Amino acid sequence: MTSGLDFLRGLVCTALLAVFALASPRPAGAVESAPQVSPRATVTLIADQDAVTPGGTVRIALRQKLAPHWHTYWKNPGDAGAAPEIALTLPDGAAAGEIAWPGPDRFSVGPVTSFGYEREIVLPMTVSVPASAVPGGTFGVAAEAQWLVCEKECIPEEGRFRLDLPIAADAAPAAGDVAAAFAASAARQPVNSPFDARLSVEGSALALTVEGAGLGPDAVKDAFFYPGEWGQVVHAAPQSATLDPGKLTLAMAAGPTFAPDAPLAGLLALTDPGGATRWFEIAPQARMGAAAPNDGAADRSAPSLGGLSLWQAAAFAFLGGLILNLMPCVFPILAMKATALSRLSGGRLRDVRVAGLVYTLGVIAAFLALAGTLLALRAGGAAVGWGFQFQSPIFVAAMSWLLLAIGLNLSGVYEIGFGTAGLGQGLAQRPGHAGSFFTGILAVVVATPCTAPFMGAAIGAALAAPAVVCLALFAAMGLGLAAPYALLALAPRLARRLPRPGLWMVRLRQAMAFPMYASAAWLVWVLVQQAGDFGVLIGLGGALLIAFSAWIFGLSQQSRGHGLLARGLALATLACTFALLPQLRAVAAPDAAVAAAGAEPFDAERLAALRRDGRPVLVNMTAAWCITCLVNERTALSTKGVKAALADNAVAYLKGDWTNQDPRITAYLRSFSRDGLPFYALYPAGGGAPAILPPILTEAMLVEEIRRAAH
Repeated sequence: MTSGLDFLRGLVCTALLAVFALASPRPAGAVESAPQVSPRATVTLIADQDAVTPGGTVRIALRQKLAPHWHTYWKNPGDAGAAPEIALTLPDGAAAGEIAWPGPDRFSVGPVTSFGYEREIVLPMTVSVPASAVPGGTFGVAAEAQWLVCEKECIPEEGRFRLDLPIAADAAPAAGDVAAAFAASAARQPVNSPFDARLSVEGSALALTVEGAGLGPDAVKDAFFYPGEWGQVVHAAPQSATLDPGKLTLAMAAGPTFAPDAPLAGLLALTDPGGATRWFEIAPQARMGAAAPNDGAADRSAPSLGGLSLWQAAAFAFLGGLILNLMPCVFPILAMKATALSRLSGGRLRDVRVAGLVYTLGVIAAFLALAGTLLALRAGGAAVGWGFQFQSPIFVAAMSWLLLAIGLNLSGVYEIGFGTAGLGQGLAQRPGHAGSFFTGILAVVVATPCTAPFMGAAIGAALAAPAVVCLALFAAMGLGLAAPYALLALAPRLARRLPRPGLWMVRLRQAMAFPMYASAAWLVWVLVQQAGDFGVLIGLGGALLIAFSAWIFGLSQQSRGHGLLARGLALATLACTFALLPQLRAVAAPDAAVAAAGAEPFDAERLAALRRDGRPVLVNMTAAWCITCLVNERTALSTKGVKAALADNAVAYLKGDWTNQDPRITAYLRSFSRDGLPFYALYPAGGGAPAILPPILTEAMLVEEIRRAAH
């Protein structure tokens, strides 16, 4: 009897074991890999299912268990650190998505603020399984990962992991510890914001305002904005929150890569009174000129640009235009104005005054046209800056030939009349008010490379302002540029002091040809920087044809019997000249300028890496067509004293060449509300906002700034 009962018990146990085996045919350990262990972190690869199904998906994640006080990083690590990198190797036909980054926390050590995770974090990716996967087989996932863990020091770590997941007709969620890890990660996943968000910008102050249900002093204890990309806001700057029922306003400081014309994408973290935090994805578009939160005492009756009222900004724009008359780019135009004044010598006072007025209208019209062009291009999504026309080799070559043609006219090789070869110089040199008007236009076109040193910030702010305000500021710049000539023409006593006509006018005209030749030669040099040796061939070849055309045209003006034939030859030669311009379209710019200066080429990622390492960095934005940039290169940046200061203080030197259009440099300049050159930013050691150096550098000043930034 006993043996029969034992037999029955054994049979039941065997049956139960068989049932359990059939119900659990997959090994429990398949959802987590072997660990990579260090004193700082234990890292594994995990899956959220115990098997994969053909045509289905599975979440694969890097799981990091961190020792106390150690942390790792979010996709934007902040002022220091590096985001984890994960590379999966999957079976044929499978594909992996991007890391679904959980919401981060922030860590501050002195002036450095970083974004990342403590204790434990899971970084999941969704993997699609091909429909051709065969049940009963194995789905192998291999991973190589690198991560940085930091406390008082930072240590890079890496590991290789593998998961072999069964392929089955159905799959069950992972259980136990792994399931809890995925659940914790899911609780930190950002969600789409249910709030209305907007961003106001006033100078470097940002005001993020969100409105909606669930906001207010009773629901929100703390708020913080995590920018999705490095440098969009100053990471270490305090973010002060103002809470009203249904409304939150967060004051922040714009960072070095903030772009007013792009949305500010990131996460808004809201912590309730119980200490629970939720992360919301937002991407508000900036609105320039809107007031940031303050005590309500600010005057909101007039638009503000960079902290200035409209009339103050206009006054500075006028002053910048006035100073522009002293810039080297304007020298050839001053020569044209001098010859124009000599023609007015002894003329009627009314003619003198009207000429001054018409010249002023020409200058203002050119400024407004350039401003309108920039606004239109920017509205269409193009990234352009002030002086953008000189980034085109075609424009530079054509302008060089135009100035050469004007010089030959001043030298007496030919006399220009309306409708003849070279419309630009014909209009500018045309007698009467039309000549005055187009001289003003040409002055602005040639002078724009020199506007940036004194008006770079004003131009950037103007272009970000409403169109009407922008045009008003550009008109003020034009008035400043035209003011000296207009004053001379409009003041009766000054006009009477002009000398009487005579031989001196001929000599003055001939002498004024040489600034034209010098400017033409400079533009050929710019062309060389843009197009290399081929630029020399096109520039000088075209200059030769221009000179030949001018000489033939001059002969035609003196010939009685063959004037028509000579003019036809001159026009044919001129047509051949401009046929050379399309050849410059596909020429790549040489990179020798940056390398020869002993600097690294500017790169935003390189700058971010240097900042994370805590190194001081000097950023120099320059261009071959920027005269002030070239002067600073020779008198300050290339001197032995400055080179020694950079080396002694371990300052990284990044140089951006904007001779040709480069959207990366344009975006960087735009982050500082700048649209012109030169521009110099010196980042201090250990983090913090950069110091913006003045446009005119001296060796002593630059050495002192470098030492201050390094300490």
